[in-house]
Amino acid sequence: MRSPLIQFVDVKKSFGENQVLAGVNLSIYKGEIMAVIGKSGTGKSVLLKHIIGLIFQDSGQLLIQGKPLHKMPKKEKFLFKKELSYMFQDNALFDYLNVFENIALPLTETSCDTKFIIEEKVKTRMEQLGLGPIGEKFPSQLSGGMRKRVALARALVTDPKVVLFDEPTTGLDPVRKKKVHTMIEEYQNQFKFTAVIVSHDIPEIFDVAQHIAMLDEGKITFEGSKNDILNSHSNIVNAFIRGDESRTYT
Repeated sequence: MRSPLIQFVDVKKSFGENQVLAGVNLSIYKGEIMAVIGKSGTGKSVLLKHIIGLIFQDSGQLLIQGKPLHKMPKKEKFLFKKELSYMFQDNALFDYLNVFENIALPLTETSCDTKFIIEEKVKTRMEQLGLGPIGEKFPSQLSGGMRKRVALARALVTDPKVVLFDEPTTGLDPVRKKKVHTMIEEYQNQFKFTAVIVSHDIPEIFDVAQHIAMLDEGKITFEGSKNDILNSHSNIVNAFIRGDESRTYT
């Protein structure tokens, strides 16, 4: 039986009186694309922020290869976080930096590599993602889809083992959404990273993810494959897939 790379065990998190996570149990496996779906405001992004260490649970455990993250030695925890990358919902590109500088930023801020090595790594990623000709351009000069591609190149420039995507297709039309999904799938196949994607793109995301989890009322109400979710008998799951968010679930 496979062991999860990352595992949430009865994780709870509140912000004041608002309990966002009410006992989340979730397993993320190495080398897979995991999609986390659910209504707006249910805590999907909060899950990602627990993994990257921006938020800490009130109770429960976050396990990394079976080890509680909060009990890991400082060096081991640092090495795990170094293997993480995060693609923000709004891309988080800096307007005052050109494309090349934006992609290089994670390396210039945290790497001990020489300037030459950093430049070579950035050039390699840009060529792999079809960005070679636009290194001197600024984000404001790019289309929405191209900015997403630049953000993905920046997320991959550190050779991460885990990439977290927070609604990566926000603001894109259906054609460009499909292109972003295809891009993520292609490069995940190429680089073999583990991906966790928070998404509202139903049912399109089902064609990308090998593993799907639905978060509702602070808990995981479904976890399984595309076939599992499409054949689910859960009223909650089926109502969400149909887009009936106003329904009172029973």
